[in-house]
Amino acid sequence: MAVLLGVDTGGTYTDAVLIRDEKDVIATAKALTTRQDLAIGVGAAVRAVLQDSGMGPAEVSMASLSTTLATNALVEGQGGRVGLISIGFRERDLAAHGLIEALKGDPHVVLAGGHNHAGGEAQPLDAAGLDAFLTAHGSDVSGFAVASQFATRNPAHELRAVERVMALTGRPVSASHQLSAKLNGPKRAMTAVLNARLIGLIDRLIGRAEQTLQDLGITAPMMVVRGDGALISSAQARERPIETILSGPAASIVGARWMTGADFALVSDIGGTTTDVALLKDGRPAIDPAGARVGPYRTMVEAVAMRTTGLGGDSAVHFQSEGLRGGVQLGPKRLLPLSLLAVEAPDVVHAALDEQLRATTPGDHDGQFARVVQGQTTEGIGPREQALLARVGDAVHPLGQVLRARVEQGALKRLVERGLVQIAGITPSDASHVLGRLDVWDASAARKGLQIFGRRRTGAGEMLAAQPETLAQIIIDQLTHQTVLALLETAFAEEGGFDTPAEVLARHELMQRGLGGHADLVRIDTGLAVPVVGLGASAPSYYPAVGERVGSQMILPDHAGVANAIGAVVGRVTMRESGTVTSPSEGKFRVHMPDGPQDFGDRDAAFAMLETALRDNALAAAKRAGAADIQVSVDRDIRVAGVEAREVFVEATITVEASGRPRVAL
Repeated sequence: MAVLLGVDTGGTYTDAVLIRDEKDVIATAKALTTRQDLAIGVGAAVRAVLQDSGMGPAEVSMASLSTTLATNALVEGQGGRVGLISIGFRERDLAAHGLIEALKGDPHVVLAGGHNHAGGEAQPLDAAGLDAFLTAHGSDVSGFAVASQFATRNPAHELRAVERVMALTGRPVSASHQLSAKLNGPKRAMTAVLNARLIGLIDRLIGRAEQTLQDLGITAPMMVVRGDGALISSAQARERPIETILSGPAASIVGARWMTGADFALVSDIGGTTTDVALLKDGRPAIDPAGARVGPYRTMVEAVAMRTTGLGGDSAVHFQSEGLRGGVQLGPKRLLPLSLLAVEAPDVVHAALDEQLRATTPGDHDGQFARVVQGQTTEGIGPREQALLARVGDAVHPLGQVLRARVEQGALKRLVERGLVQIAGITPSDASHVLGRLDVWDASAARKGLQIFGRRRTGAGEMLAAQPETLAQIIIDQLTHQTVLALLETAFAEEGGFDTPAEVLARHELMQRGLGGHADLVRIDTGLAVPVVGLGASAPSYYPAVGERVGSQMILPDHAGVANAIGAVVGRVTMRESGTVTSPSEGKFRVHMPDGPQDFGDRDAAFAMLETALRDNALAAAKRAGAADIQVSVDRDIRVAGVEAREVFVEATITVEASGRPRVAL
């Protein structure tokens, strides 16, 4: 009997599940995610699931981890400070493709160098400029990203830059050609930047998780879920953490299929920070051909075709004062629920809320609190941020006491984005406590917080909500509305064939009127034509109203709250390796290899050489990941052009896939 342990670290909860022989769920458990040290939450969840099952740690044959950490970090703008080394591009290329915005003030340099589309050197590498940049910033960043023009056709300059980074700084470095074999240099550069930013976060999570399992007596190998739902070894995830973006959501899709057997359905997974929606077709999630998109970032990472929205049970509630009635908007930032913070620091939270309720004039930051996230690195933060961090210290403080000047709001924003400070405030989780849908934290604190928030004035000069229950229902209704929009956007995007963008179609007045069954002179009837599988711990609380709104069957599986953890252990190890053959001149066939291009005079010889190399690499990667019974498939995409009544070879892409079940300890 093989006992498989799945663990998922979400923004709010860490889930654990034990499955017997990939067939039966033995036990499930939850523990609060501990951002100051994620291993604490992992350990608590694993201990709880072992206790509930009555099994000993030595009986676990394999452990697997899925995580929303990378996804949430990108959505919330968190991660380490990085340095970008851009070779052969122009400064305006970085701005045009969103790299300057993604860097958020982190250092970068544009150097001469790079190659052309055939792999020939365009310009010599500016080695002196590279060394000067590394000397200036080697000590104030957590890692470097390197991107060179046409590096997938010839990575020589990226490899030289990597060598200098390691020699002069010793910092981790992400080279774009090692993350994707595709063209589109700016997108590869973006992928390398995000990978470098995530290295510290994912490395700490995996390292601490492995140590925690060992301390508990679990010696089985640990796997990590990739963004396409496949499994990789923990060592591979540490090298390329960007591949774990959408790890948790991908695991939930795999888990949804395993639990329901659904062949054709939308899967919507609501967590603390995000809602992730994907389409199951023929029982499988599609891979996004354009690369994974998370928040504002488009990467070149292979991942499930999924739309991730900053909407969850812990989304920030924003007051909308426009119009006479006013209202609220949710997300995309995550807050620590007020009701949860009140469990951890009841005296501070209740004393501040009571004082704010007695005040005749509401403050800008009423109902919000700040605390430091312990154990995080403070590299690269400025003196204003340092002073603000010291002011918060080890205690919980009302936000109004922390911010003494308006100019400090920018410093606080940067501390939150770096994951050094956490803000608590009103969230849908608090609204659910007020309405009695949840009863796990401090409902009294939630009521006070909603009462304070509800005193804000609309455009008509009226209070937004006189009673906490009224505001709570407004918040839950808004969550329903935004979830419906996420579902409709995904459905329109997957269906295709429309001239109007999916975001516009989902919000169109006719679409929204039709959801309400408009029938006056004109009858409008709209909705979803496929079932929806609702996942997440809060899905049973929120999603029945969503299903009713879109007029679709809402499937809520028995273990919907731990779908990610289930998907973490029922997936397969899959490794893909891709390479390209081009023809720089008639009769010459150039194979673009990781260590540089090689030329052949025969097309079939070029294909055979590339396929053999890719097969060896894919098999080696699958074996390193712990795969057994490996099967290999090969796909050739050959492009030709018609010239004077004959076909001329242009380019070929060969992809080798090695797949197998993870090997379990017996």
